[in-house]
Amino acid sequence: QVQLVESGGGLRQAGGSLRLSCAVSGRTFSYYAMAWFRQAPGKEREFVAAITWGGGATYYGDSVKGRFTISRDFAKNTVALQMNSLKPEDTAVYYCAASRQGLASTPREYNYWGQGTQVTVSS
Repeated sequence: QVQLVESGGGLRQAGGSLRLSCAVSGRTFSYYAMAWFRQAPGKEREFVAAITWGGGATYYGDSVKGRFTISRDFAKNTVALQMNSLKPEDTAVYYCAASRQGLASTPREYNYWGQGTQVTVSS
């Protein structure tokens, strides 16, 4: 089992920055690809970013490319999402997820999920 706990959500104005963190505990952290998804009210869960086991490859959704950066810290067992140039359309609950299958952009490929953290961007 893997346990994921997100933190760092909050309220920002458009153009601002926010850094989310996901604390990972349980089974060996290095065997999992990690990702961030988000879900706005009334919408489907959307892929944001993913990173490979070793941290050498990353993958981003089109709506966040060039603005968001995913990273992982093996020493601290955490995954971070740095969000810059925030837009009102980034408002959503952000979820951390872990996959045994490797890099993927669909929710069904991910085996473990955190409880989510709210990000609100005002115009």
